[in-house]
Amino acid sequence: MEIPLSYEMLRVIWWGLLGVLLIGFAATDGFDLGVAGLLPLVARTDTERRIAINTVGPTWEGNQVWLILGGGAIFAAWPQVYAVSFSAFYLAMFVVLAALILRPVGFKYRSKRADPRWRSFWDYALFVGGFVPALIFGVAVGNVLVGAPFRIDETMRIYWEGHFFGLLNPFALLCGLLSVSMLFLHGATWLSMKAEHGPVRDRARALAPRLALASMALFAIGGVWIAFADFGYVASAVDPAGPSNPLLTETVREGGAWLNNYAAHPWMMAAPALGFGGALAAMLGLRINSESLAFLGSKLSVVGIISTVGLSMFPFILPSSIDPASSLTVWNSSSSQTTLFIMLVTTVIFLPIVLAYTAWAFKVMWGRVTADQVQSGDYY
Repeated sequence: MEIPLSYEMLRVIWWGLLGVLLIGFAATDGFDLGVAGLLPLVARTDTERRIAINTVGPTWEGNQVWLILGGGAIFAAWPQVYAVSFSAFYLAMFVVLAALILRPVGFKYRSKRADPRWRSFWDYALFVGGFVPALIFGVAVGNVLVGAPFRIDETMRIYWEGHFFGLLNPFALLCGLLSVSMLFLHGATWLSMKAEHGPVRDRARALAPRLALASMALFAIGGVWIAFADFGYVASAVDPAGPSNPLLTETVREGGAWLNNYAAHPWMMAAPALGFGGALAAMLGLRINSESLAFLGSKLSVVGIISTVGLSMFPFILPSSIDPASSLTVWNSSSSQTTLFIMLVTTVIFLPIVLAYTAWAFKVMWGRVTADQVQSGDYY
């Protein structure tokens, strides 16, 4: 069968689709994580906590689908990236999964007993389930930018030479804090839009501008750090339609190289501009009492910040800090042309269905959550 799209085009398409799936997860489940992380700050009574929890209660399970799709896409489209990252970041992912498990358990068990101590325990479990993943996802992105300590030998065997605490380097922790502030801002604007007029909404609105300023400050510091740091990678001898063998690519480590794409393609500056502009729009929306604008702004900020990482690194997906020649790129670590094409056809058919169902679910469950509802209805 003759495939109508070139190998190079399919690789670029799947790089873009991977970004869409990761952004989809951060833009949807991100505000779920943000609400859970903000729970101790925005809600002080049991009724207030129930209001906050039930703003995300009907949709959080569906929002997690984007994370599953992202993991599946890496496995199928970029098997070498999957092999390295899921082995290298195993302990970090275990911590994330353990924290994420607390979230469904907390949602389901919290309302089973009226004992204040019981409910308080599960409230803090929900906080952990929101804060820890938000932090570690950012730390992981920071380590991807710095480069992971792995190498590939001449037989294509992968060797990981790092450890869990090595992932907690200063730049990665900065990225972790940026992730927390970004997703907590998203959660705060969601609460301002979905919670009834009262203490929960008011506290979320008060926190949102501070979180927006923190996001912009950390984003700016990260950009300056990247400009003057000694990490960054440049690939040469690249064959976009060549075999998936990292050892055929010549890669060198070069400080500040993550900014090269912006010099070559100035239009890419739209991504960091969106990261800053979205946070500013969130602040403006709250100032003029347009909570839908504030939520849209926080979502656009998420899109801009994550897109900045992807565009800065292209064509790299996972560089190696100890052996740059082992670095994995869009061109040297994908599945076969046939596999990518079959996956694309499947995605073209089913992704619109997922999007349509998601939009329908949000429409049906729209509206503010009130104290009367959570006290009288079947709510968490």
